Amino acid sequence: MEIIRLIAAIITSVLFVYLGIYSLYLFIFSVAGKLVPVKVPTKSDRLAKFVIYICSYKEDEIILNSAANAVTLDYPKDKFHICVIADSLQPATIAKLKQMPLQVLEVVFESSTKSKALHRAIENTEAGFDAAIVFDIDNVAAPDFLYQINNYLQSGEKVIQGHRVAKNTNTSVAVLDAISEEVNNHIFRKSQRVFNLSAAIIGSGMALDYKTFTDVMMRIDAVGGFDKEMGLLLTNDRIGVAYADKALIYDEKVSNKEVFKKQRRRWLSAQFNLLKKYGSTAFSALFKGKFDYLNEVYQLSILPRVLMLGLMPFMLLVSFLLPGIGPDWHLWLIATVCCYTGILIAIPVSFYNKDFFGALIRIPVIFFTMLLLLFKLKGANKKFIHTPHTHSAK
Repeated sequence: MEIIRLIAAIITSVLFVYLGIYSLYLFIFSVAGKLVPVKVPTKSDRLAKFVIYICSYKEDEIILNSAANAVTLDYPKDKFHICVIADSLQPATIAKLKQMPLQVLEVVFESSTKSKALHRAIENTEAGFDAAIVFDIDNVAAPDFLYQINNYLQSGEKVIQGHRVAKNTNTSVAVLDAISEEVNNHIFRKSQRVFNLSAAIIGSGMALDYKTFTDVMMRIDAVGGFDKEMGLLLTNDRIGVAYADKALIYDEKVSNKEVFKKQRRRWLSAQFNLLKKYGSTAFSALFKGKFDYLNEVYQLSILPRVLMLGLMPFMLLVSFLLPGIGPDWHLWLIATVCCYTGILIAIPVSFYNKDFFGALIRIPVIFFTMLLLLFKLKGANKKFIHTPHTHSAK
């Protein structure tokens, strides 16, 4: 029995260190992001020339809407060029796209990935652009998006992540997905800049100095999680990522439970595969003073927050019912409060409405869904997993 108690104490102590540090991380960054303003660049009269890559895999109806929106952006027409990377689109869709003032790059891959599509786009882009922007097929940018991004570029930033927000909240799953996006925006983007750390790149609505984009992109061959790998490579090269809070890019949120499972399985698989690839570099990064890169590696090691919402009260209950095994329940209570407070502070006030409270009842189901997905990651990063979009989201 003593051996069992010792093993249990070791396990719970290790869990407390892991979950406790994560909870404190969430709390500190969430609070700091609310209390400390982040400096924003002034409006610039100099205008950069952009190439906008729209990655389009299937979803014919959606790409037509997204492309039509992109060509109407409020920015001088001779200062931006749109390239739609058309992968597996119908001939009729291709014909309609070619009627728009944009470039249509038809591609065919044995196994499609976003990194392959962007490699091909780079190869077919003429010289002369100052920066590249990447949109997903469903992204709709705010009219002033390019102006907002331009201000950061002219202030000297090489990489800027735009503010991705929900385009739809038509189901409880979509509401929770939208909330998750905004929590990420606050803790892992805006608040990171308070400590002069890089904002997390999402993979769409991001802009990079064109040379920086081509240099880093051609080093990436990821099946999934190309954005996370991009963040790692950039910070390892000591290139920071700015966050443009007012550069809004509207993104469709997952409305269906099964689609949610497919998407999160892909994300989790990519995260843990990158952790295996880059995790061993953390110690050398520490000794080299690459704290920004170290922070990126740490973010690969953390669990999805919905799992934290379930694990923290569970461990608190265990510590209360089984005193003397591992950290005292008072310590678990402090960690749990830090975790929940950090997350709740990060949620924009506008989300605290009837839809939010109605969506809360879905959290236990999503918790167990995510928990089970941790045991179903095998093979998820071997082949691109397409996340279908609904046509009702506007």
